[in-house]
Amino acid sequence: MGALEQNLEKLNRYLDQFKKSGVMNRVAGNDVAGSAGVFQSTSPVDKSIICDVAHGTAADIDAAANSAAQAFAGWRDTPATERRKILISVAEAIEARAEEIALCECWDTGQALRFMSKAALRGAENFRYFADQVVQARDGQHLKSPTLMNVTSRVPIGPVGVITPWNTPFMLSTWKIAPALAAGCTVVHKPAESSPLTARLLVEIAEEAGLPPGVLNTINGFGEEAGKALCEHPLIKAIAFVGESRTGSLIVRQGADTLKRNHLELGGKNPVIVFDDADLERALDAVIFMIYSINGERCTSSSRLLIHNTIREEFEAKLVERVNKIKVGHPLDPATEIGPLVNEEHYNKVTSYFDIAREEATIAAGGESLGDDGYFVKPTLFTNANNTMRIAREEIFGPVLTSIPFSTEDEALAIANDTAYGLTGYVWTSDLTRALRFTDRLEAGMIWVNSENVRHLPTPFGGVKSSGIGRDGGDWSFDFYMEQKHIGFATGQHKIARLGT
Repeated sequence: MGALEQNLEKLNRYLDQFKKSGVMNRVAGNDVAGSAGVFQSTSPVDKSIICDVAHGTAADIDAAANSAAQAFAGWRDTPATERRKILISVAEAIEARAEEIALCECWDTGQALRFMSKAALRGAENFRYFADQVVQARDGQHLKSPTLMNVTSRVPIGPVGVITPWNTPFMLSTWKIAPALAAGCTVVHKPAESSPLTARLLVEIAEEAGLPPGVLNTINGFGEEAGKALCEHPLIKAIAFVGESRTGSLIVRQGADTLKRNHLELGGKNPVIVFDDADLERALDAVIFMIYSINGERCTSSSRLLIHNTIREEFEAKLVERVNKIKVGHPLDPATEIGPLVNEEHYNKVTSYFDIAREEATIAAGGESLGDDGYFVKPTLFTNANNTMRIAREEIFGPVLTSIPFSTEDEALAIANDTAYGLTGYVWTSDLTRALRFTDRLEAGMIWVNSENVRHLPTPFGGVKSSGIGRDGGDWSFDFYMEQKHIGFATGQHKIARLGT
């Protein structure tokens, strides 16, 4: 039996629980049916039905928000060392079930196992990292003035809503939920309707590891129903969202009446700029990895290649050769590099750009779908493009790269910044002064020089312009999930102005 067959056999054992009982909502430690019945989750691999999923609406969100509100005081007041111990136990339990998480996520999303196996472990790393920050999370500063001893502290903001996407759902859920729990907040989690399996596993794992009932509640449903209700609910003090920019705008509007705090991690049309003095072999590897891994379905993917015109022909030739060798296949096959796109709607969106490219530019590689059984497409490269084209301006969110030439540093910078987005940028050059100059003027929240995206958890993660509001990572996460408090203690009998004498 080959590796693929072995993984399929394991997957079927893991899916049995979902096939029998479906994916239920979880409120206050209890399984709860959806008030609107069920909807069905299908696999993008072969379009088969995985299981029924509880269809939550505003009524379910209300129950979960009340559960989170009731659990808040107890979780907030749990000693930091005890909360740390519980979060470490969650991390250990995730590691113990990493294979189950990875296989279910591959089947649910179409992502290749070679990436999802690491994503599950990154989820454990997120819990472990923020667990280690728990003790000092509420620490403040001593700011002395002539008449006062001023001290600051932080307190958890209260129950929060977390809305997560379908591309790497488990890892991104832990990225938001772990710091919220570490801060002392309680959570209502609304996972993406296209990938509900591992959100269910996460709440099970957390409660089995000792998280009190009601501290983490999970409601499945659709954005226009459950998501909207979560954003509008008066008991929910903040919304942490990962997804597309258009939805981010809706979330801000929906939370306006309750003055909801928002952290929005949104889309990108990220440039990778390759100058003629770069290490071209390493740059080639990084360019390919950052657009074709994770099926190109990630906000930080470098979907615009800005290539110096003196090396363009040679670099694009090597790119075409490598792209045509990328292995598209079953996500549970360890050899697979690209699996199917997540669902029919997204598949139709991505493939629509193949027709657009035929009118605007040149399809140098790919530009075709593969078979009828699942939502597979060939990794694709567009050349002879410029930055005014739709393929260069709109977020495709698939394994699709648009190559645009430039002749000068100033031109490269102008092209890179000529976008509504500003999430990441990647710069390849051996000239340190150019790198310093360029990154200082590049409009992006995160920039890597001579590197692909290498995430370091203490660093700030987030974008500018239409790519988002706020930052994740390290102390930035606690700034979002906690309120800053100032207390001034008089150090003597300073003069107080007297009125009415």
